[in-house]
Amino acid sequence: MTLPDLADSLFDRLDRLAARPAALSSHERGVVRRVLHGVVEVEGFNEALSDEVIAFEGGASGLAMDLAPGRAGVVLLHDPQGLRPGQHARRTGYVASVPVSDALLGRVVDPFGRPLDDGPPLATERRAPIEVAAPAILERAPVARPLQTGLKVVDALVPIGRGQRELIVGDRQTGKTAIAVDTILNQIGDDVVSVYCAIGQRGDATARVVARLRAEGAMRNCVVVVAGGEDLAGLQYTAPYAATSIAEHFMRAGRDVLIVYDDLTRHARAYRELSLLLRRPPGREAYPGDIFYLHSRLLERATQLRPEAGGGSLTALPIIETQAQNLSAYIPTNLISITDGQIYLSPVLFRRGQLPAVDVGRSVSRVGGKAQLPGFRAVAGPLKLAYAQFEELEAFARFGAKLDEDTRDQLDRGRAVREALKQDEGAPIAVARQIALLLAVSEGLLDGLAAEYTDAVADAVMTAAASCPEAAEIAAGAPLEGARRAAILAAARTALEEVQHGLA
Repeated sequence: MTLPDLADSLFDRLDRLAARPAALSSHERGVVRRVLHGVVEVEGFNEALSDEVIAFEGGASGLAMDLAPGRAGVVLLHDPQGLRPGQHARRTGYVASVPVSDALLGRVVDPFGRPLDDGPPLATERRAPIEVAAPAILERAPVARPLQTGLKVVDALVPIGRGQRELIVGDRQTGKTAIAVDTILNQIGDDVVSVYCAIGQRGDATARVVARLRAEGAMRNCVVVVAGGEDLAGLQYTAPYAATSIAEHFMRAGRDVLIVYDDLTRHARAYRELSLLLRRPPGREAYPGDIFYLHSRLLERATQLRPEAGGGSLTALPIIETQAQNLSAYIPTNLISITDGQIYLSPVLFRRGQLPAVDVGRSVSRVGGKAQLPGFRAVAGPLKLAYAQFEELEAFARFGAKLDEDTRDQLDRGRAVREALKQDEGAPIAVARQIALLLAVSEGLLDGLAAEYTDAVADAVMTAAASCPEAAEIAAGAPLEGARRAAILAAARTALEEVQHGLA
């Protein structure tokens, strides 16, 4: 090739390269002005989006939350080591998201899908925004299917339906997490996906919950999302929204999902901390004015979908902590008004050894019997009435008044109900066994029985009655009446006589 030919070839190639459109991208940049504890103020952003991810020099990142012309308040999601005023920040153009796929089952992750266990990184490219609109009204169906907790006092007296939002509320160390974890354990073998979201908890407490779920085999169908108390407030704020996006992935696939938020009191405190650092005006108890919206837009995502929309469901069990049994405090009243009922745990009952310490008088399910099996409905009404009358009479009987025979019978029935509703932690009970025992109690078979014999008698009654073919029919949704009722009562009476004969 001659020198002129080589020159022509080189210039032709340069012309072709020059004609190609340049693969350029623009990123709006800003300058860090203030660095606070978990919050950064950036100047220079004019088009930032709410919840957009902002990248900083050194690898730190955050979410744009407080937007104003020419500036943005950014909530940090990583430890801001080395971040200082004068450094540059840039918009990424995408909002915060979390990976969603079946690969999350059995894993412990942070709110952005980074593994916190010893497993490998998640092999999934599908992501979902952590903040999405709740399902539309036309996508929703009535809550009509039960979600069994395995706890007698809950399934019978405070029933939970699939798609419901049931608040668990009580003072510190009254068994709130125990009820939620037992409910997750009761879903083993029922094809219900469980998502446990730990917000602001101590690391050892979360580790105990995860270890228990692994030991019982529940992690195969469970995802644990953790933002610990030692993490930045920004991670604690985003954790429940990310966990809900993970749960919605399974719900949209037509599956039933249970999500536990443990707990939203700490979530509200993290948001209050961020809001005060962002210089938002404080309101009652220093919480910002949008604290109600914080939780309402989260819990509105729990629903039962219509068959046309997939037919899946998302059941939410938010947990909050009260102080000195003050249910009228700001955050408890907000969440009571958002949810479909509450399970109230009383420290007084806890100290007396009535476990789980559910206060039946203060607990309520606004879905009620519509999401309850007919067998439970048949026994729940008489039990609740007998227990309410018993509590009033017991307080009156403490004065030493002379009681008539009817009053003594009511006290015996109430004591039998109270003893029958006791249950050990980590021991969920199948539906057929629960209904058999509660029917025996409502019929007075355990009246006058000494408390130390209740466990042995109850176990014998449940084992004998649950072995009847009629018990399986009732657990499948058949009504508790006629021959079915008579067969279970006959088996319960036979078991009771055998146990009493052995104790004699």
